[in-house]
Amino acid sequence: MVSLSTMAGLPKIVWRAALVVLVALGLAFYFLRGGNGATHYVTAKVTRGSIVRSVIATGTVNPVVTVQVGSYVSGPIQAIYADFNAPVKANQLIAKIDPRPFQVKVAQSQATLANARAQLGKDRADLSYRQVTYARDKKLVEADAISRDTLDSAYSTYMQAKSQVALDQANIQQQQANLDEAQVNLAYTNIVSPVDGTVVSRNVDVGQTVASSFQTPTLFLIAKDLTRMQVDTNVSESDIGNVHTGEVAGFRVDAYSDREFEGAVGQVRQAPITVQNVVTYDVVVNVANPELLLKPGMTANVTIISAKRDDVVRIPVQALRFSPKGAPALASGGGQFDGLARPARVWIEGGGKLTPVSVKTGLDDGTYAEMLSGDLKSGDSVVVDEARSGVSSTGASSSSLRFPR
Repeated sequence: MVSLSTMAGLPKIVWRAALVVLVALGLAFYFLRGGNGATHYVTAKVTRGSIVRSVIATGTVNPVVTVQVGSYVSGPIQAIYADFNAPVKANQLIAKIDPRPFQVKVAQSQATLANARAQLGKDRADLSYRQVTYARDKKLVEADAISRDTLDSAYSTYMQAKSQVALDQANIQQQQANLDEAQVNLAYTNIVSPVDGTVVSRNVDVGQTVASSFQTPTLFLIAKDLTRMQVDTNVSESDIGNVHTGEVAGFRVDAYSDREFEGAVGQVRQAPITVQNVVTYDVVVNVANPELLLKPGMTANVTIISAKRDDVVRIPVQALRFSPKGAPALASGGGQFDGLARPARVWIEGGGKLTPVSVKTGLDDGTYAEMLSGDLKSGDSVVVDEARSGVSSTGASSSSLRFPR
């Protein structure tokens, strides 16, 4: 053997070569003995509790009925009788447009109508005279006192007078319609509330000119009943299949972060909303608001409960996904829960080996799955991961894996 004193005298290059050989021998021994160290398994408990499948969405709180009050006529605002948050009744005067230009048009139409009626009276008197003249000339023709041409001329004049009276009557109807139109426009200078409600928005001030041309301007926004609100949510197309009318929904708003409001799905609207190739659908959640805590425009974080199971045996979903290396695949129906059981398999550890257990699962919420049948009970441990040398097959330390109980 080579003594230590002899080795100490060797050159450094020899030391380095010897060190490389020792490291290579150590690595070879490590991999020949199994490489990744001893295999152990991470387990989780089968528990009993509730499983809730929900759809998360964001929406906006709105009144159920919101009426936009506009103006049919143009003109300066003369007075405003309702402000923000003011309660109003149906047909209540809330604003007034300067009526003077429209009053002038009413007066003009009334004068034109009176003129047409006077013309009718004049032409009726002329008609009576023409009628008497025609009757007299008719008798004179029978007595050969006048020519036939004179009678025909009298008849023509009589018929013209009769037609003139009919024309005057039609003109009166036209002028009456013009007067009605002027009176309607005059009435439109009074802006009234169409419903009982609360003024949510006022968009005009006294002195501001309202120009009503191709589009009616919105002067007031009136919510019909603020004690009944709705949340318009945008649900993605991947989740819309789980949402149905009548399902329970809960939501929170930033103003009352410590309180959850409850409602129900009132509508699942069919019209798609596409923004940057992302398709969503409007789901309307109806909610009561007797305390008037919810205000229009609030942002709501909504949770729609699409399915729920209480007091069931729950298996961690990760246990259903785990399969040891080399294990044969299990034929499964797959797909989302449709009321039928799905075959599945979990593994339990015992005596240093894994044993498969066949189960049938129902509803799952992404964390737990409902066990409908199988040889498992609450408190049993199932394998959810395989680990070697402290590192799991998923790359996480076995000590870092936690499952809610």
